[in-house]
Amino acid sequence: MRSRTFIPLVVAILLLTVSLYHLVTVSSHGAAPPPREWGSVKGQVVWTEKVIPKNPPVAAPLAAALAGGPVLANKLVVNPKNRGVRWVLVWLADPKDARNSKFVPPIHPSLAKPPPNVVIDSPRAEFRPRVVGLWGKQNLLYENNGPVAHNLVMTSIGGGPRVRALVPPNLDVTINGFVPKLVPTPFSCGVHPWMKGYLGSFAHPYFAVTDADGKFGLENAPAGKFQLVLWHEGVGFLTMTSRELRGKVIEIKGGGVTDVGKVGMKLVED
Repeated sequence: MRSRTFIPLVVAILLLTVSLYHLVTVSSHGAAPPPREWGSVKGQVVWTEKVIPKNPPVAAPLAAALAGGPVLANKLVVNPKNRGVRWVLVWLADPKDARNSKFVPPIHPSLAKPPPNVVIDSPRAEFRPRVVGLWGKQNLLYENNGPVAHNLVMTSIGGGPRVRALVPPNLDVTINGFVPKLVPTPFSCGVHPWMKGYLGSFAHPYFAVTDADGKFGLENAPAGKFQLVLWHEGVGFLTMTSRELRGKVIEIKGGGVTDVGKVGMKLVED
């Protein structure tokens, strides 16, 4: 009888020992983190004033001569069909303080290795695109595919490259050394003053520029709360309520689409 009782008792002690060892091991090393969830963000910037502004040509006869036709100012571009505003820069920021330009959210593996260059061009005496964003590890490649030389000028206040480069036709120049910044950096042509643009430099890949319909999207973004910052050259920060809150706080849903809807924009207060 003793031998029959002894064997189950030994087995029970061994099982208890293994369970305690596993508990101590997990406690000392920490539980494995849950899998990261990812989602996407979409929205649209719309013009809210009654009158839709026009996009006039630049007041420089030389511009039309170089381009073979009118060159539009493009400072404020509103789609008359749906009131969508083009060239608004959108990005994710620290949920507590958007001024923290070094904020880095979790980055999806598919976005970890971006293209080495972000490209701008000037085929018709204007920069295309007018507004761009880049991750700090990327370069800016300026290709001059126009008929005349342009003098690319960029002054990065608060860090980053300072550029004054004369680029002949059919040549290019590569610019690096960008650092994350809160306010986009302007660039222009030192020879043709109507040629202007803006570049946003970030510590992560979660940024976009609104299209001709005022729409934007961010793919494979981490689930959680962030500030969604929207900036336009004629307005500044569209939804700013304080120095820390330059954007609107959103919560990205994992495994789905977070639709922030329509974000209004206007130049003057009612």
